[in-house]
Amino acid sequence: MERPRGRVVAARVIAILADAVQLGFLPVFVGGAPTGFDAVLDLVVGAVMVALLGWHWAFLPAFALELLPAVDLAPTWTIAVLVATRGAPHAAERASATPEPSRLPPSLPPSTPPTS
Repeated sequence: MERPRGRVVAARVIAILADAVQLGFLPVFVGGAPTGFDAVLDLVVGAVMVALLGWHWAFLPAFALELLPAVDLAPTWTIAVLVATRGAPHAAERASATPEPSRLPPSLPPSTPPTS
């Protein structure tokens, strides 16, 4: 599935920011009090990833791991987005990778100088 480059970049930035927010607020999340904020953040990030990139199997384990207390500190969204977008050519890259057929006539073999 081709994805516009802007959507891939946006998804990667959002995933990195979401994981950074969860790591940045580590002392708050460890206490267990604002688990609602953490869950809402994960729901929003998951919905945004599906909206930007479409459904990919990597989002399901990422979301499930985010629900576990200690594992949610791993960069699961970043990993999931990198897995979902790895190796897929972007529309612009695919267009530039296709060589255009030459419009010139085929070249003749080099002529050899006459021997005397």
